[in-house]
Amino acid sequence: MRILMLHVDYFYCKITEKGRSKVVEELRQPETRVDEALVVLSSVERSDEDRAERTAERAAQEITTLARQLKVGSIVLHPFAHLFAELSRPEPAIQIMKKIEERLNKEGFQAIRTPFGWFNTLELKAKGHPLSRVARIISD
Repeated sequence: MRILMLHVDYFYCKITEKGRSKVVEELRQPETRVDEALVVLSSVERSDEDRAERTAERAAQEITTLARQLKVGSIVLHPFAHLFAELSRPEPAIQIMKKIEERLNKEGFQAIRTPFGWFNTLELKAKGHPLSRVARIISD
């Protein structure tokens, strides 16, 4: 799994149309807006499928560590296939993202996951300090 974490003043996402994936999550809200947050652009890889629990646990740990350093209470999990090496199949990717969301919520964060399988517009204002942009590769 690959993640790019951005500390932002705000994040705004508007769903525009269904993507190319055969699996498209139900659209609950066409727009997501969050102020003062950690945005996690995430790409689940094929190798993560066999170790879904461990991948979700390690990703949640990395995200939690940075969020606590930044004293951020809101975390946005946004699927972002553009970070991939070899993408996971959609179903396992969604399950891993849901597990990460659950773990973050249990840690006391307000975790928000944008839906998988949609094209969208993104607007964000990233901060400009040493921890405002952090990339991680989650692997064993």
